[in-house]
Amino acid sequence: MPPRRVITGRSQEPRQRFAEELRLLRQGKGVSLRDLAKVVGWDPSQFGKLENGHTLGGPEVVEALDQYYGTPGLLLALWELAMADPSRFKEQFRRYMVLEAEAISLWHYGGSVVHGLLQTPEYARELLATGGLDGEELDQQVDARIGRRKLLEGDGAPPFRTVLSEAVLRNSRRQQLEYLAAVSERSNISLFVLPFGAGLHGLMDTPVTYLRLPDGRTVAYVENIVRGELIEETSKVEDLQRRYDAIRDMALNPAESRSFILRMLEEVPCEPST
Repeated sequence: MPPRRVITGRSQEPRQRFAEELRLLRQGKGVSLRDLAKVVGWDPSQFGKLENGHTLGGPEVVEALDQYYGTPGLLLALWELAMADPSRFKEQFRRYMVLEAEAISLWHYGGSVVHGLLQTPEYARELLATGGLDGEELDQQVDARIGRRKLLEGDGAPPFRTVLSEAVLRNSRRQQLEYLAAVSERSNISLFVLPFGAGLHGLMDTPVTYLRLPDGRTVAYVENIVRGELIEETSKVEDLQRRYDAIRDMALNPAESRSFILRMLEEVPCEPST
């Protein structure tokens, strides 16, 4: 079959296409970034970053631009495609990201941090900054991580089960705890807390995510501070899954876990508004 002919000549890469459309629409309207900011709101530098592909922004600004340019839903659709594009992520995570998007169910054990699918923007930014990211690269990675949360939203969202060590909760700020309490009420999300004193277990230093794929296979993604590894060999995945099942049996059930988080929130002072 011959390759598909490119008709428009515009970029076929989702993030670049989104930035290109923003730039062309503004130029076609004959307005500057400063003029655009006066009408739509936000800072002119925000629109510059969007048009340069340095950030994807959020749905609010994209919807406002759709309204201004008279392109109902077009820019938001391009934004969603760009947010879902695994090429935004570092190379070592790309294959995992493709499989994560295809998974029909997911389960996770976290002994040190909240899973990316359940992180708030503030938590993600603080966590990624500890790895040395800053500036525009940090903004891009935060946008990418928060965009992943859409996977667990909507009627067709896959089931997701997470077991979190109490240490993860104790190291989380109030906003993150509130978000965990809220998402634990969703029908497709089951949250288990492994409290201090539960004892030693087989995944002490091994955060791991399991993905059940449409073809019936289960793969595991194991990561540490240096690297991540996708494990597809059946025997190794089964061994990791047995370890996970043992941890889940040691954890509080979902109702007890939610109550545990709510009690923690009573202990955590409210964060000052900025």
